[in-house]
Amino acid sequence: MKDSESWPAPAKINLFLHVTGRRDDGYHLLQTLFQFLEIGDTLSFEVRNDGQINRGTQIDSLLPSDDLVIKAAKLLQKYSGTHLGADIFVDKITPMGAGLGGGSSDAATVLVALNELWALRLSRSRLAALGLSLGADVPVFVRGEAAWAEGIGEILEPIRMDQSVVLVITPRCRVETARIFAAADLTRNTPPITMHAASLSHTRNDCEPVTRRLYPEVGEVLDWLSQFAEARMSGTGASVFALFDDTGAAAEVSRQVPRPWSCITTKRVNRSPLLDFVEARQID
Repeated sequence: MKDSESWPAPAKINLFLHVTGRRDDGYHLLQTLFQFLEIGDTLSFEVRNDGQINRGTQIDSLLPSDDLVIKAAKLLQKYSGTHLGADIFVDKITPMGAGLGGGSSDAATVLVALNELWALRLSRSRLAALGLSLGADVPVFVRGEAAWAEGIGEILEPIRMDQSVVLVITPRCRVETARIFAAADLTRNTPPITMHAASLSHTRNDCEPVTRRLYPEVGEVLDWLSQFAEARMSGTGASVFALFDDTGAAAEVSRQVPRPWSCITTKRVNRSPLLDFVEARQID
């Protein structure tokens, strides 16, 4: 039994990121706005009858034991008690350590796809709850709607925002999220705001000063892009983005991006391409 459909695992951006406190267990309390990008990884699956979970794509910098794709599949397999397995193939587009949610999005796509391919019939809420044990960003990718997020990122309120053009620049460094949140100089006491009071002009990314210090190249990208538009870091970095009114303006800036930085021009959207894919698949 096989299924070779390609399932999207879209990237995301955090339009802002405030750190409002820290729990006794060490997890940080956050407020943020998630929106999806139209670009991201693509996953495909071959269902197995022998229960084995295999990664069909070699990623040199990532051991299978550390791969959220494998962890997500095994978690769902154990929770459901299914005898089925899968070979999972990843076309990796979203850079790792970039703050664009690549690993979390891949894990969410695994949960959503295998729930369908294994005919488990678990609700989206149940899948999101399972995903939280893999990472705080996984639930928003499972639910597939742009969201205001609080707690450690798991308290989600769907929200509608402008869907404009985004230019994303990524330097050649990989930011370690744990290192950012462990830093003694990280701001951890930003006063909470309400969703309705939030505006980009009165928000920021609390992780930016620490990331600038530990990864100077991220600061270089922020400073360069700020010449053309307001530049912000997504998550803990390394990717930096700016919003534009039209594709032409973003393309003009993209042509000037210094090497060896990589850049993409895409669109921010309120509905995940994964959610669109699942609904279209069900109609078919």
